[in-house]
Amino acid sequence: MNRLPTAIVAASAALLLATGCGNSQSDGKPAATRATPSDAAETFTALAARVSSAKLGSVVTADNDPNHLLGRPGQYTSKITFADTRIKAADVEGTDVGDVSRGGAIEQFANPDEAMTRAQYIQAITKGMPALTEYDYVHGVNVIRVSRYLTPVQAKEYEDAAGKLP
Repeated sequence: MNRLPTAIVAASAALLLATGCGNSQSDGKPAATRATPSDAAETFTALAARVSSAKLGSVVTADNDPNHLLGRPGQYTSKITFADTRIKAADVEGTDVGDVSRGGAIEQFANPDEAMTRAQYIQAITKGMPALTEYDYVHGVNVIRVSRYLTPVQAKEYEDAAGKLP
């Protein structure tokens, strides 16, 4: 006779554990105690706190991803684009909003190996094409892509900021 209430309690406990409770995020940890940013937007917020010329561009979705990579096996799990106010409008005239040349992008992956693979791929593709070169920094699961229109000293600000990410 006590089996029904025990089963209900067990099922309820399992449901609470599976869905989480309180103000936790998708990783099950409260936002205040999470060790690393949970997506590219959080990573951008942390970087922009150290690079004041960085301005959020857009959050890339599966519907608007020009590369059609978001969420695909081995590809980025989240992505944002950003502008950098130090880049002259004339330098990026004719490029699409969200183009890396306007400032950059942050691509977040499921693991560091996938992030490194992506950065190596980008570097291999752009190596022989000066018009496509960019600065790429890998920090954990993030690839921080920075416009070639920034000077090496300016781009290093992003590298340094990435090094301070949790």
